[in-house]
Amino acid sequence: MQKPDFFIVGAPKCGTTAMNDYLRQHPEIFLPAKKEIHFFGSELVFQKSRVTEEEYFSHYRAVREEKRIGEAAVWYLYSKRAAAEIKEFNPEARSIIMLRNPVDMMYSMHGQRLYNDNEDIRDFEEALAAEAERQQGRRLYKNAANLMGFFYRDIASYTPQVQRYFAVFGRDKVHVIIFDDFKSDTAQAYRATCEFLGVDPHFRPEFAVINPSKTVHNKTLRSFLRYPPPPASWLLKLLQRSPVRLGIRKRLRSLNTKYESRPPMNPELKRRLQVEFLPEVQQLGELLGRDLTHWCRKEVDKAA
Repeated sequence: MQKPDFFIVGAPKCGTTAMNDYLRQHPEIFLPAKKEIHFFGSELVFQKSRVTEEEYFSHYRAVREEKRIGEAAVWYLYSKRAAAEIKEFNPEARSIIMLRNPVDMMYSMHGQRLYNDNEDIRDFEEALAAEAERQQGRRLYKNAANLMGFFYRDIASYTPQVQRYFAVFGRDKVHVIIFDDFKSDTAQAYRATCEFLGVDPHFRPEFAVINPSKTVHNKTLRSFLRYPPPPASWLLKLLQRSPVRLGIRKRLRSLNTKYESRPPMNPELKRRLQVEFLPEVQQLGELLGRDLTHWCRKEVDKAA
């Protein structure tokens, strides 16, 4: 069994799902159908039990003659252990990091967690205010698939996370993509990623819109699909992971999804967050050798 040799490691809501989809279309690349397998990052806390090595490699049984084999999991960037664990697993591994304006990322992530029933505080400002309590183990939503997603500010503090990957792998084996560039010229960002991976950069996938903003029509149906009552749970367990079961759940989730832009963040809250994150953004820019202060500077100047 060939080992994965590149990893799309995050951050959340920064285009990783789209990049994963586009790279899966490349004939010289293998990426499993499932994203977020979460084999690495041993300190991360998930609701479901961690996959075994056998279960992990089961996702790679279809590998044939592809040049590159990958995995995508956004929590690997946040994890303090994942980089070292990946390095031990495959010393030649390469990492792809995607970053976005941290304030926009937090707001988008909050919306995604509401959609997935991983967050019970609907007001974004209130969710941010609850972080200190949640760090101490209080006000945690019992349905949440993971613990880390409650810590919005920690996730948005990219600099130490990127530094960790640079330190473990060396800069030449880490490819950083700024979401602004990915959005404005997706084809060029894709070509640069292919060049980094050493595969044909001229292949052009279908650049469809992936993982847009969305909400649910019916919360009760969402809860039923995620936590079915005993009779339905028994039937689903009987079917296990059959195509019939997966097809039904996928169809019901699709019917229950409403695609719509999220209302803009409260302008005053956005201004305060951009002021708060300016030092972090400046540090990140220094690390990457790129001025990113436009993410925050306009609002800071207004506040001056």
